This record gives sequence, C-alpha cells and structure tokens, in this order.
Amino acid sequence: MKKVFLLLLTFSMGNLIVAQEADSTLNKWTPSLLLSLNLSQIAFQDWSKGGESAFSFTLGGDWVMNYKASNWSFKNQLKGEWGQSKQGTDIKKITSNYAFNETVFYYDPDWLFVPFASNLIRTPISNGFDYSEEVKKQIVAFFDPGYITQTVGFAYDKSEVIKTRLGIAFEESFSNKFAAQYTDDKETAELETFRYETGIESMTDLNLKLDDNVVYKSKLRLFSGFDRMKVWDVAWDNTFTAEVNKWLNVSLSFILVYKVSESLRTQMQEGLQVGIVYNLF
Repeated sequence: MKKVFLLLLTFSMGNLIVAQEADSTLNKWTPSLLLSLNLSQIAFQDWSKGGESAFSFTLGGDWVMNYKASNWSFKNQLKGEWGQSKQGTDIKKITSNYAFNETVFYYDPDWLFVPFASNLIRTPISNGFDYSEEVKKQIVAFFDPGYITQTVGFAYDKSEVIKTRLGIAFEESFSNKFAAQYTDDKETAELETFRYETGIESMTDLNLKLDDNVVYKSKLRLFSGFDRMKVWDVAWDNTFTAEVNKWLNVSLSFILVYKVSESLRTQMQEGLQVGIVYNLF
C-alpha cells in the first residue's frame, strides 16, 4: 500500500511540476538582431605570375521581433544586404542590394491551419547599375521598383522546421524613373508607374538543422495574379550556414527569381562567403 501511495504521490508531483511550467515567451516581446560582415580580398605587387588585386564586402542585417499571446501571435522581420566589389583599376560595382520587411499576424483558435494576415515590403536599398555596357547605366533606386503585398488566408505554423501559408493577395508595384517597365501597361499609350494586382500568394519557410553547426534556411514565395494564373512569380532564397565559432561563419547562398515583368529569363545569384557574425540579442 505504501508503494502505491508513493507512486501516486510521485505521479501527482510530476503533473504539478509540468502544469507549473509556463511558456517564458508568452505575452512578451522576443527580439533578435543578427549583423554580418563578409569580406574577400587579394592583393598583388610585382607579381610575376599575373593577376589583379580585388576586394569585396557584403553587409547584412536580420532583425526579428516576435510577440505571442494565448491565442494570437505577431512576427516582424526586417532583413537586408548591401555589398560592393572592386577588381584592379575597374570601378566599384554593387554586388548585393535588397531589403524586405515582413509582418505577419496569426490568430490561433486551436486549429491545424490558423488564419493570418500579412504585409510584405520589398525594395532595393540603393542605386543599382547595369555594368554590361562600357558606361554603367542606372536601372534601379530605392523603391524604384518597390513592392507591397497584403495577404489574408490560412497558415501552418505548428512546426519549428517548416512554416507555410496560403492566401488571397493584393500587390502594389511602384516605380519612378528607372523601373517603369515593370509597372507599365503595354496596352495603353501612357507610361504607368503604379500597378495593382489581386491574386494568390504562397510563402514557405524552412529552418533545418543538418548538423550541430550547420543550418539550412529557405524561403520560397509564389505569387500569381488572377488574370495570369498560368504564369507565377517565384522568389526562392536559400542559405547554408556553418558556424566555425561564435563570431565566424561560412555561408553558401543561392537565390532564384522568376518574374516576367522584370525578365523573361530566370535570374540566379550564388555566393560563397566567410564572414564575421555578431548576435546582439
């Protein structure tokens, strides 16, 4: 009888301890800020085997603010990269130039798929140029082009590895002096600098730990207007990061973009970088 009593007491105490464990993030802001600096440099002087001095850098920032209540949550992410390179006597060239701000509000009525509302802003950070000609030609500027997308729908966010959402989207495209071809309606004589579309947006985030110090992160965005459902805009951002120590990382990134208003060809960007990373909080 004593053994049964002790067993029941132990079980009850275990349940009491579990019940008392509260979510430490509930009703609190949980911020994080990650800053990165990636450098590449090589220099020659009186080098008989040939070659040119080269230098490049990329600055990055990823600021996340999360808030969680009992049945709703809020997430805001501001992320951007800007970089330059210079080889020999050539001019400095922009190598990375983008920023986005994503805001998502989730309401959880204890369903598998929860309602959400989101807002996504995308823009170049600074002036960008086409270097294919002898004289560089400016082709983008801050918010030229710029995109704002509002979406409402349903999301799956129960997993820490994969989160996905699908909804009805309303996208506004803006341009000014350099990117009007992205917003212009070819069927009219006037040059439009604003374009509005209603369609469907899908957003999927993957955060997969491949090893103790290797992480794969992926963000896939799909969008199509209701008037062009056979053609989808695709933005797929992939990063493999290996942590050497607390402040030094090696990263391999691959970005794929397919957007017919910008180019009929698939755009790709790949980068292998060793960089300094500092996590402020």
